[in-house]
Amino acid sequence: MSAFLRLFQTDPGPRLEGDKVFLRLPRLHDYKAWSELRTQSAPFLRPWEPTWPEDDLTRTAFRARLGAYARELETGEAFPFFMFRRDDGALIGGVRLFHIRRGVAQSAVMGYWIGQPHARRGYMRDGVKATIAFAFGELALHRLEAACMPENGPSAALLLESGFVEEGYAPAYLKINGEWRDHRLFGMVAPA
Repeated sequence: MSAFLRLFQTDPGPRLEGDKVFLRLPRLHDYKAWSELRTQSAPFLRPWEPTWPEDDLTRTAFRARLGAYARELETGEAFPFFMFRRDDGALIGGVRLFHIRRGVAQSAVMGYWIGQPHARRGYMRDGVKATIAFAFGELALHRLEAACMPENGPSAALLLESGFVEEGYAPAYLKINGEWRDHRLFGMVAPA
């Protein structure tokens, strides 16, 4: 079954299990919860993300996002997961493995976001831990990388607590909220 069709099925692919959360591929019927959470959390999220297009939270843009995710899944370039609270199934954020490189690299980059009402409660730590297990287990990757802006102390702490090691500093690394921003660089190698 194509990756695009899997996003519309009731069992669309891998499900990652954490203690407090579970993660799965996004589905079309997640639109309302996703849109509401992103709208509610916009002032909290925008300083740390690329500039949102004006139509970013529309159903049409969400369908286009699912189409892009499906293409990445089909080629093995990325795994986009939505994260849900285990006790009530509420959508609370997302974790994405992307720039998956095979061959001699066997690596990927990890990115994540969480809605403001759910921040600082251990959910993201649990989701990142489950995603690391998937990356080094089922995907058999050798290395994960992540980055955050220097002023994002909670994100840096999350990465360090999750087993990442700070490896460097990249000036003007990514265009975030309309400006080229410096980033701290983190990496992690699969346990031997």
